[in-house]
Amino acid sequence: MTSQEIEKQIIELVATERIYRPISSIEGKLKRMRPKLAKAIELTEHKQKFKGDRAYAKVQIIDNTKKARTLKEAVNEFANKYPKQGEILQKIIDRTRKVKESNLYFGVYEGCRLTADDYLGVMTNMGFTEATASRLYPELMNISHKMARKKQDSERSILIG
Repeated sequence: MTSQEIEKQIIELVATERIYRPISSIEGKLKRMRPKLAKAIELTEHKQKFKGDRAYAKVQIIDNTKKARTLKEAVNEFANKYPKQGEILQKIIDRTRKVKESNLYFGVYEGCRLTADDYLGVMTNMGFTEATASRLYPELMNISHKMARKKQDSERSILIG
């Protein structure tokens, strides 16, 4: 692989990372908002159902659903039944292990910039049409730049092994 091909791959990775960060941040906010919004809807006075002009909702309560215990709950129950063995098991769980990690550190040299084509190429590879990518690009870059200023980190890393 030539030096130019490697640099092109790194630039694609940088562009992907810069697009990923604002989308991931927005996704996290939306993920946290959904349960809060759902819990705030009071349906008890509407017999746990609501039918409006444009929207509907219903609460369904399922009795006797079975869910697996968490690992911590299972270990605690085991330790209560078998205190001696439970203590040994907890020590095994608490013991740290050495692992070998490989991280790829990447970035762009200070003063160098990625072009709009670098970002648009990543977005079209993701499945966006050229028109959609062109419309989203300015706002994504605006958010990405704001986030980069707050974090003050130009080098990024990814666990690769």
